Amino acid sequence: MKPIVFSKEEQRDLIPRIKAFVRDELDQDIGDLQASMLMDFFANTLGHAVYNRALYDAQALIAAKADEMAESLFALERTP
Repeated sequence: MKPIVFSKEEQRDLIPRIKAFVRDELDQDIGDLQASMLMDFFANTLGHAVYNRALYDAQALIAAKADEMAESLFALERTP
């Protein structure tokens, strides 16, 4: 799997969130560089697990919708 690379726009959104979390939850002030390093660490360490979970959830949703479609098609069957 290729590494996760966030766009500049995503970084502008995520870095302040990380800084706020660290400040609020850990009572520590960190700079943009430290927040960026944390973002990269978690993306590279946890990214594959989050990605796989999203795939599993999508597969389950598609399977459920396929079952619904199959039931709808069977409901259209006509008997002589």
